[in-house]
Amino acid sequence: MTAENRVTIDLADNGVAQVRFNRPDKMNALDPAQFEAIIEAGENLREMKGLRAVVLAGEGRAFCAGLDVSSFTAAPDGERKPLTERTHGNANTFQEVAMTWRKCPVPVIAAVHGVCFGGGLQIASGADIRVVHPATRMAVMEMKWGLVPDMGGYHLWRGNVRDDTLRELVYTNREFSGQDALEYGFATFVTEDPLGKANDIANEIASRNPEAIRGAKRLSEAMLEQSGDDILMAESVEQAAVMRKPNQIEAVMAGMQKRAPKFTDV
Repeated sequence: MTAENRVTIDLADNGVAQVRFNRPDKMNALDPAQFEAIIEAGENLREMKGLRAVVLAGEGRAFCAGLDVSSFTAAPDGERKPLTERTHGNANTFQEVAMTWRKCPVPVIAAVHGVCFGGGLQIASGADIRVVHPATRMAVMEMKWGLVPDMGGYHLWRGNVRDDTLRELVYTNREFSGQDALEYGFATFVTEDPLGKANDIANEIASRNPEAIRGAKRLSEAMLEQSGDDILMAESVEQAAVMRKPNQIEAVMAGMQKRAPKFTDV
């Protein structure tokens, strides 16, 4: 668990971590303490032994209702860090709550229900896979407050959401449903039981070679950032790192013998 139990982590025996936003009375809205707790949870996951997949969800009636505007009072100029300051590698604090899920070494599956507005939508977009209830209320909300999305969304939506669709949703902050999200590219799956589907996916991932899964996630990130030549080399590097190693051999043997594999954890 993290500070004040704002975010909880429960690691199962198969390596699937259940991560929950735990501010249900405020629909898991983002105040300063929630930002701190999410970032701390992400950092803890990166160091967690035996981790194979993450299921990310919100307690109560919502995944995350976005920024808790009432909790942010104007700080004196001397106390505010400029947004351009990179406090967490390539991100500032506000961006890190979304980017930390991409920095997690294993796949993250977000189970989204209730409300997913603004910063909450950008956090969900940081997951590898998003499973959304069809009635979820969603919006790129920032323009309502005269702001632009700045919590990693533009980076994370690239390649998923069609350009003109994204522009319209940003400019108008129009609310849309979980069913719409599948069409627009914000959702991977839509189902009445997003948490159940997310766990099914996570458990399937946890049954695969953990070294190959981590390598595949690194390649997925490289695919968005690097040139064609660099991606080709990255594929070769990742494959050489797993080929003929004990876990890769175990994957082959388990398949041939029709049994569950027994991998050595990373």
